[in-house]
Amino acid sequence: MTNNNIDTVDLDSLQDTQTFFNNYYLPAVTVSQNVDDSIIGFFQQVTDTKESAKALAGAVILTSLAQQTDPMDVLQKFSKMSKGELNSYLTMFLNLNRIGTS
Repeated sequence: MTNNNIDTVDLDSLQDTQTFFNNYYLPAVTVSQNVDDSIIGFFQQVTDTKESAKALAGAVILTSLAQQTDPMDVLQKFSKMSKGELNSYLTMFLNLNRIGTS
C-alpha cells in the first residue's frame, strides 16, 4: 500500500498556466534604434544604471505597444514629470499590461 499526500491533478484544469504562457511565444516586437536609445537614455538619467534603464525601457516599449500607443509619446509624457510623479505613473502604466497570475 502506497501512502502519499499528493493529489491527482486534472490536466484540463490547468487553464490558468496555459493562459499565462500563451504570450511567451509571441513574436518579438521591434522599434527603431533611435526610439530604443532615447528611452534607455532617459531611464539611465533617472536610475543612474544602464542595466535598470534597459529593463525599464524594454518594459515601457512592450507596454506602449500592447496599449497601442507610440513609445515616444509615452517618453515625452514621462520627461515632463518629477521623479515622484514618474515613479507613481510608471508603476500604474506598467501594471496596465500585467497578467494576473497570483
